[in-house]
Amino acid sequence: MTLGLTAEQQELSDAVGQFAARHAPVAATRESFGALARGELPAWWDALVANGFHAVHLPEDVGGQGGQLIDSACVLEAAAKALLPGPLLPTVAAGAVALQADPTPAREALLSGLAAGRPALVVLPGNGHFHARPDGDHWLVSGASDVTAGACSAEVILVAARNPDDDLVWVSVDPGKRTATIESVEGTDIVTDVGRLRLADHRTDEVLTGIDPERAECVVVGLVAATTAGITQWCVEAVTAHLRIREQFGKVIGTFQALQHSAAMLLINSELATAAAWDAVRAQDESLDQHRIAAAGAAVIAISPVPDLVLDALTMFGAIGFTWEHDVHLYWRRAISLAASIGHANRWARRLGRLTCTQQRDMSVNLGDADSEFRSWVAQKLDAALQLRNDQPGRQGDYEDFKTGPQRTLIADAGLIAPHWPPPWGLDAGPLRQLIIDDEFAKRPELVRPSLGIAEWILPSVLRAAPEDLQEKLIPPTQRGEIAWCQLFSEPAAGSDLAALTTRATKVEDGWNINGHKIWTSVAQRADYGALLARTDPAASKHRGIGYFILDMRTPGIEIQPIKTATGEAHFNEVFLTDVFVPDDMLLGDPVGGWNLAIATMAEERSAISGYVKFDRAAALRRIASEAGPDREDALRALGELDAYTNAIRALGVRETIRLLDGQPSGPASSIAKVAMNVLLRRTFEATLQMTGRLAMVAVSDPPIVEPYLHLPAELIGGGTREIQLNIIAQMILGLPRK
Repeated sequence: MTLGLTAEQQELSDAVGQFAARHAPVAATRESFGALARGELPAWWDALVANGFHAVHLPEDVGGQGGQLIDSACVLEAAAKALLPGPLLPTVAAGAVALQADPTPAREALLSGLAAGRPALVVLPGNGHFHARPDGDHWLVSGASDVTAGACSAEVILVAARNPDDDLVWVSVDPGKRTATIESVEGTDIVTDVGRLRLADHRTDEVLTGIDPERAECVVVGLVAATTAGITQWCVEAVTAHLRIREQFGKVIGTFQALQHSAAMLLINSELATAAAWDAVRAQDESLDQHRIAAAGAAVIAISPVPDLVLDALTMFGAIGFTWEHDVHLYWRRAISLAASIGHANRWARRLGRLTCTQQRDMSVNLGDADSEFRSWVAQKLDAALQLRNDQPGRQGDYEDFKTGPQRTLIADAGLIAPHWPPPWGLDAGPLRQLIIDDEFAKRPELVRPSLGIAEWILPSVLRAAPEDLQEKLIPPTQRGEIAWCQLFSEPAAGSDLAALTTRATKVEDGWNINGHKIWTSVAQRADYGALLARTDPAASKHRGIGYFILDMRTPGIEIQPIKTATGEAHFNEVFLTDVFVPDDMLLGDPVGGWNLAIATMAEERSAISGYVKFDRAAALRRIASEAGPDREDALRALGELDAYTNAIRALGVRETIRLLDGQPSGPASSIAKVAMNVLLRRTFEATLQMTGRLAMVAVSDPPIVEPYLHLPAELIGGGTREIQLNIIAQMILGLPRK
């Protein structure tokens, strides 16, 4: 997916792509490397200016298009994907920083010049060493910048200099004057010029005020991230196209599982980079700390790793990708240069770690006063629930969200436990109303939101296929917490390949006789009912001859044996079924159509912003990073890297939610998030163990280290291993061939 979430933004991105195809095909760019390095503007620059692509974010009263920064980010993304050469990024960035200034004639003059098509550049405080001293009504500026992209082509440069009081002065510099020198250098990126600016008592009276240097840096990082996001998207498309047609050993190489997994991971990392870049750009309207968190996250996820992602793409092309004639090295060089332009990756990670020791990224969606009458009704119900208490333990475990009693019953009867379900069990709430309910629960942290546990994935199948009397029997007590469920799907020889199950259901009078062996069944020892898959027609195709049954766990012939895991506890069970009778009315739907119900069960999801990352898995590391000590800097870096990844997953969820609110169909976000969560969990516990040292020798510690780590396999394997999920992404999303 691209940065843009609206139809208008997608149209803008398409327009940029079409412009690049007409005016700047890569073959033509290859012929102009020398001119680009000298800072000569591409021949099509005036046409780009006429289209207004460089000034989408500038106000109309200075000649711009009156759009938002995210719109310009979409332009940069599309331009990077098309490898559009020249100084578009530094020009857009200069205008975005200038927009942060107070509305003065100097600001208006600079913005008007940019809107008219003057290529520009901004030199942030950390990218040079400039000093300014007053000279009457003017300033004299001296100093030098670091190597900077767009220096040779710039006709106006916004420079941050230090005055004698060590305060920042933002001045507009004309590099054409004799007191300004541009030193061209041979750049890594060969589609954009690179150089250094030197000033010697450069006289200017064009001073901009009110620019916050940290805010300016965050803005620039967001725009750089938008550019690198476009690069990763090109890599995904180019690699996928290559894998579909290239043959080796008599086969299309896209059928090779190793390459499918590599391509799927490239897509996942590209989607996370896009989400992080989008979050950094949209954060410009939030508080400075929130902007800093989002920008640092983009630096860590969307910019610094991109050279390695392009290298992954290059290796999937094989030796041809390493040739000068192939385009991938042009994107690789560009990614290297862009990553270098923001400074050391570890510094960004440590900066983020310091911020997230005490605060987190706010991923809430501002709904305004939308559906205020419904919000008022929800608030009234939840306020009434706050006056009640739950007084009984839950059937599924001794957790607050499973407890039963008057409070839970009120919430259940109001339809607020599963609001996306149809009445009378829910409210048939769409994405907007679900978010309102989420928001109202969040406003009352002392009110524990009830959980359905495993039943959340089972009861939707009951809703789809069970008769009304069975729904009446099962759903209300489940929502009240009076019934516990288990899921009898996996078997010793049918885990990831669930359709290979061999448990048999034989038709008998008034029902079915079931024999078989299930495994990895959570809560079977507590469950009142289970969702059971069994083969009803062994002669039918693998996925067709399966029935979906509701099993009363008190039925004779059921034997439950606990499975002790590495934790020393028995969280799972084996379930042996010997001549177990299930009545006809406990078969859901078609006797051979249970597979489709099972798929619906496993795919059941809500529209929930926080659904992809519900818990803070880095709590122990966060505590370590908050305490003084010789290893704190390393802990801060590790925490920053993890929180950047976490926030990218969360941003992915927010983007999907916004799409749903806009009436768009679900995208691939949930499949991508499943693998990303797997990666996040592994990275989190690896970093935590590396930072805790001897504390990991103790089974029970404060903060807890080993105990949650030993529970990790349940999350990594449950719901399908990472490898199976990568197969699904490669074949179902990228469209790579199965065989």
